[in-house]
Amino acid sequence: MNPKHSFKWRHFQSGIILLCVRWYLRYRLSYRNLEEMMLERGLTVDHTTVYRWVQAYAPELDKRCRPYLKQTNDSWRVDETYIEVKGEWRYLYRAVDSLGFTLDFMLSAKRDAKAAERFFRKALKANHNQETRVINVDKNAAYPPAIDELKADQTLSETTQLRTVKYLNNIVEQDHRFIKRLVNPGMGFGSFNTARRTLRGYEAMNMIRKGQVQGTEKGDVRAQVEFVYQIFPVAA
Repeated sequence: MNPKHSFKWRHFQSGIILLCVRWYLRYRLSYRNLEEMMLERGLTVDHTTVYRWVQAYAPELDKRCRPYLKQTNDSWRVDETYIEVKGEWRYLYRAVDSLGFTLDFMLSAKRDAKAAERFFRKALKANHNQETRVINVDKNAAYPPAIDELKADQTLSETTQLRTVKYLNNIVEQDHRFIKRLVNPGMGFGSFNTARRTLRGYEAMNMIRKGQVQGTEKGDVRAQVEFVYQIFPVAA
């Protein structure tokens, strides 16, 4: 998507499109909720149109906000949560640091050592993450062999600790709730690709909400809105 022509050939104004996308990714709304909310404002926007906007711009939001993310710390909390996709459970791997800042996320069809390894490799490549000192996980048996593989090829330092301390993972389990609340109004996803693209938007908006973006703080809603409009860019 060309940054200078993000909304080219769209029937509606860019501000309306971004408003619908931002609200859908931030609040517990369905596509039909947004259709009605736009109708109240005198705009006829079909809910399937809003869906297409979200599919187009949710991944783009994730991509564009990443260069502005604040640096995370070296204490990781890693966990996975269930996401329903086409009537089947899939696994959303997620990690936060000790302050609750998002490190990374990955939707996977499986919950095994290979999936865990892929997730760690993805998180370790993220520019906003520094080299990890300790990784706290639950008792999922897939994590130790994944860490062993990463240490074997020197992707991860030999000094990195892997530990299981349940209460330390409360912070990531609490963070799951924001994502799960957003997923529920849609009653699951119709395809893996739809889930993957939408979740990228949910996670990006969650990072913005938590004040994880440079120049914004948690609770400063106005600054967060302005940031979203600036990175596309659209006049607020």
